[in-house]
Amino acid sequence: MSSFLTHSQVAPLTDKLVGDAGGAVYLTQSVVRGKSTDTSVLPYGFIDYGRMFARVDTLGVKTVALGYGYLELAGRLSQDGWRANTPVLAGLTDRKTSIPLGIGTFQETPYGAFFLNAFVDANKSHGTLLEATYAAQFRLGNWSFYPQFGLEYRNVKYTNYFYGVSPAESVTSGYAAYSATASTTPVLGLALDVPLGGPWMINLQLRRKWLDSTVQNSPLVNKKTQDSGFMALAYRFN
Repeated sequence: MSSFLTHSQVAPLTDKLVGDAGGAVYLTQSVVRGKSTDTSVLPYGFIDYGRMFARVDTLGVKTVALGYGYLELAGRLSQDGWRANTPVLAGLTDRKTSIPLGIGTFQETPYGAFFLNAFVDANKSHGTLLEATYAAQFRLGNWSFYPQFGLEYRNVKYTNYFYGVSPAESVTSGYAAYSATASTTPVLGLALDVPLGGPWMINLQLRRKWLDSTVQNSPLVNKKTQDSGFMALAYRFN
């Protein structure tokens, strides 16, 4: 354990931008009845600047060295909220988008990269989100491929806030009352970097989540899986 905590393996901090930054089109499939796939055009970054970092939807600050990375203070930009503004959701209350804040680490090892995060929703649910993701890398010509596998855990508060139906909502909406329990969700993904010439890149990612039975069984949900992805045009800083 002591050798894992040494500083010798940690990438040095530099006061310059390193990584990819640009703009992207993001797609996130809704699993809630009556809600369509969310499409948005937003900034994109997988980039470091000194102790600050951005990894697509996760932003934060590196603190002390830890293994092949750092212990990090992190936050997540989420899109899990929804409004009950369609006829099929009439009588329900809006679910506010979560604001996950917590700690994490990015371990870039000789065996692949590990992303570990522990968040608490600072917004309405006050639930807990834990996640662990492994990403490998292989190259085909100038293209780089990053297959990913992960697990996401949401506790009872988190899951029930978004997919439960309270007795009061059952009366006003007609849906049966439902209490969701904690959920564990496997995730598979594939990211791809395509050089365009010079410092310009196309970054793509597709991910699929297999919803836990406690989410699938919610009367508000009509999916068994959830797909998401993005396509970014980015400038690579070295």
